[in-house]
Amino acid sequence: MTHNICSGCGLPSELCVCTAIEKVEQKLKIFVEKRKFRKPTTVIEGVTDNAKDIVKRLKTKLACGGTLKGNHIELQGDHRAKLKDMLKKLGYKEDQIEIS
Repeated sequence: MTHNICSGCGLPSELCVCTAIEKVEQKLKIFVEKRKFRKPTTVIEGVTDNAKDIVKRLKTKLACGGTLKGNHIELQGDHRAKLKDMLKKLGYKEDQIEIS
């Protein structure tokens, strides 16, 4: 029986806790930018895992357009008030989310 060992935590790949540790240490920063024609765009920085799935869920719940660019999510409109509760439901803790 050969087990693949994770280079990050040193545990067998079946027991690897690296992704769980990353999620706990993640800090999400939410802010609004004014874009062309003074349209507000909500930007979420710091999402690394399941970013495509998170974008899809947020766009559906908020009924808006949006995209994933690099390491940040862009949503059309100002959604700062609703995002904290929605991200908590997706598994992020309140102290990980910073809204400015």
